[in-house]
Amino acid sequence: MSITSGIVLYAVLWFLCLFVVLPIGQRSQQDAGEIVPGTPAGAPHISPVKRKMLWATVISAVIWGLTAAVIFSGLITRADITNLDRLIR
Repeated sequence: MSITSGIVLYAVLWFLCLFVVLPIGQRSQQDAGEIVPGTPAGAPHISPVKRKMLWATVISAVIWGLTAAVIFSGLITRADITNLDRLIR
């Protein structure tokens, strides 16, 4: 894995983790009882985005580390991946 592919893989994993983490623990304005005029009742009340970005960073770093370890160890090679279609045939 080159440095560029490692950075791209981390960026993809980070955004994936961020979009998974964002709705967790989210409270709507209706649930909080404080609806701001002009906004829908289902809009988020307070979103701790910095904390969720930190969680996304930690989780994606762990997943990236495991993936990089598998790639560098040679546990799964390109030949293994190209031969996966033989299982279906």
